[in-house]
Amino acid sequence: MLKHLDYPPVWLLAALGIARTETWVLGRVHDVPALTMSGDLLFWLGLAILGVSALSFLRARSTIVPHQNPSALITTGLYRFSRNPIYLGDVLILAGLALSWGSFSGLVLVPVLAWVLTRRFIEPEEARLRAAFGPQADAYFARTRRWL
Repeated sequence: MLKHLDYPPVWLLAALGIARTETWVLGRVHDVPALTMSGDLLFWLGLAILGVSALSFLRARSTIVPHQNPSALITTGLYRFSRNPIYLGDVLILAGLALSWGSFSGLVLVPVLAWVLTRRFIEPEEARLRAAFGPQADAYFARTRRWL
């Protein structure tokens, strides 16, 4: 059962659930409009990055599912700047909503989510890309940072 739930959106939703529950139970840790506005901007930026990055998979006709073998090495669009813009979008969404909601636990979970995404998804995906694309993947990894 848990294997079927091991996907990045599930981890993101779990972190968001914790953050939102905290604010319902304990209230906001801040009421600073500038932080709320910054959070809103981060949320929309993360959502936009996620959407644009997902379109790259459609164009390349490759799978976006983390546990499957890719049929293409995507190095264009946002993938020129980050090897993992979808995961970057996930982290920005969490950070943004945590700020908007005034959630301390949400902010604490930002690096935790980044670590989980790296260990559970990014590292295995990089291994699959190396196996499928060899030197082409190595060259891409050498010139493009994992996150930013």
